[in-house]
Amino acid sequence: MTEMPTAEAAVSTCLARIAAREAELGAWAYLDPERALAEARMRDRGGLRGPLHGLTVGIKDIMDTGDMPTEYGSPIYRGHRPAADAACVAVLRRAGAVILGKTVTTEFAAFHPGKTRNPHNPAHTPGGSSSGSAAAVADGMVPVALGTQTMGSVIRPASFCGVVGYKPSFGLINRTGVKPQGEGVDTIGVFARSVDDAGRVAAVLIGAPPEDFGTTIAQPPRIVLYRGPDWSKAEPAAAAAFEAAAQRLADAGAAVSTLDAPAILRDAFAAHVPLVLYEMARSYAPEFIAHREQLSAMLGGMIEEGWALSYAEYAAALAAMEAGRRWIAGCFADADLILTLSAPGEAPKGLESTGDSAFNRLWSGLHLPALTLPFGRGPNGLPLGIQLIGPFRGDAKFLGAARWVEAILR
Repeated sequence: MTEMPTAEAAVSTCLARIAAREAELGAWAYLDPERALAEARMRDRGGLRGPLHGLTVGIKDIMDTGDMPTEYGSPIYRGHRPAADAACVAVLRRAGAVILGKTVTTEFAAFHPGKTRNPHNPAHTPGGSSSGSAAAVADGMVPVALGTQTMGSVIRPASFCGVVGYKPSFGLINRTGVKPQGEGVDTIGVFARSVDDAGRVAAVLIGAPPEDFGTTIAQPPRIVLYRGPDWSKAEPAAAAAFEAAAQRLADAGAAVSTLDAPAILRDAFAAHVPLVLYEMARSYAPEFIAHREQLSAMLGGMIEEGWALSYAEYAAALAAMEAGRRWIAGCFADADLILTLSAPGEAPKGLESTGDSAFNRLWSGLHLPALTLPFGRGPNGLPLGIQLIGPFRGDAKFLGAARWVEAILR
């Protein structure tokens, strides 16, 4: 992260960029410049300086903030003021970070888009559901932002916007005060401009020693290429970037092999959508029952699908996912990383959709850490991304391997 002489200077720089670009991008759901500057001045006056002193952070608007509205991307909660910060926000403040404002989320972090546009071309989607966080970091409005992922809501928008997106292993970052969607897979993630930046913030949120999340592996990693059951969705430019990345890593000394998609992973992939829909129906039961008319048709339909699923279908989805988790754990006995695509291609044109999560859902369901790195450009000149996957709760070593990959690909 770029070092600033004071927290106030850092905030002022971010606010100037936002003033120049926000009207075009629409990355922010709430921003109060005077409040942010006051918080920065308080940080500068303080005697103790935490590990994130003066770092400006954007917070996805499904995470509670006690000093600003939290509306979850829904008119149901317009003007809603939580009583306290979400745990992740409180931890960032304790470490000295300045919460700049709330970034745009899709409706309840599902699929109905918000106002945000892609900073590389405003005619294209930024992805979702962490749309504002990805766009704000990509456009230089803020160096770091938080998002969440249930299907592909960190990795895909980070890829579309050309930044680093890191989704840690499930459960590593406390989710208290974050609006739940699929409680069995929801994970808080970090958007940043480098693996170093993402790791530094993640270490604070997790409570891990910074040095554990701040080193690079000494030897080239063992990398498994995974194309998966939906590889036919990969656009030609993305598939070519994937092959080029794999070749470059092999040329740099990585041991590269291939993993075919076995039936057990195909079953886990298929289980993810019914699992999330079932849990989503229950997470959003209060809004569905009391405020159905204020939900989008898209989200209302998804909730209805979730209510239509039986417990037996949910239990079968859970069993398929658990079997996949047990099987994938064995793969990492002989591998450090899995390499796949972050998205089918560059950000699609239009704002009516946030894109396809086909290359993300499996890893979210398996609870594994995932990270996307910008690599290449699509036919419209927008960023492409490659995705790295690591072993469950092996995040420190995973980020060390990701740093090695980042250095080779950049």
